[in-house]
Amino acid sequence: KKLKVAPPSVTQMVQKLAEEGLVEYMPYKGAVLTGRGTALAQKVVRKHRLLERFLHDVLGIGLNKVHEEACRMEHGLSDEAAAALCNVLDKPEVCPDDGMEIPPCPLEVDDCEGCEAARVEVDPLLLTELSNLKPGEEGDVAFVRGGTNACQRLMDMGLTKGTRVRVLQAAPFNGPIEVSVRGTSLALGRGLAGRVFIHLDDGLHVQDRPHPHGPHH
Repeated sequence: KKLKVAPPSVTQMVQKLAEEGLVEYMPYKGAVLTGRGTALAQKVVRKHRLLERFLHDVLGIGLNKVHEEACRMEHGLSDEAAAALCNVLDKPEVCPDDGMEIPPCPLEVDDCEGCEAARVEVDPLLLTELSNLKPGEEGDVAFVRGGTNACQRLMDMGLTKGTRVRVLQAAPFNGPIEVSVRGTSLALGRGLAGRVFIHLDDGLHVQDRPHPHGPHH
C-alpha cells in the first residue's frame, strides 16, 4: 500500500521471483528470500553503502542526503566500479549515516592489491552467510569470520576455504541447520553458521530444491 502497488501485481512479481529461485513463496503466508536471493540483495546493499561513503567522504554531501542519492545510483553501478570504489575508499567497513556494516567483497582475493586485477578479469560470485541458505542450496566456503576459537572449531569441522557445502535441513525460528560437508552431515547453530561465508553458484537449479510444502507430484 505504501508503494502504491496493487496486490495482484505483487503476487505476480513474487511468483516470478520464486520461479527464479530468489524467494520461497507460500500462498497466504508470505515469502522469504532464498540464499541466492539474499546474496543478490546483499550485493545491492554493498553498492549502496559504498556509494554513501563516497558521496559523504569524497563529495562532502550531507548525511541527510546520502541515502536518497545512493538509491538513485546503486542499480547503475557495475561490479567492477563497485570494487574500484571500495579500493579508493580504503575498504570501508560501515556506511556513514547509520553505521551499518558494509557486506564483504565477493571477489576471491585476500587484499586490495589482488582486487585490482580480479575486478577486471573475474566476474564476482554471489556471496552470503551459510545461515541464509535454504535446504537444497549449496556453494563453496569463501572465508570464515569470528574469533580464533570459533574459526578453529569450524575448520575442525571441515569448513575450510573452497569446501563444498550443501544445506540439508533448516529448523524453523532460526533453529540449527544441517549441512553436508565432505560427505558428512553436520548440525550448526545459526550463530556459528553466520560466521561462514559461501560463494553460491551463479545458476540455481530450482527443481533440485525441496518444495516448501513438501514433496508433490
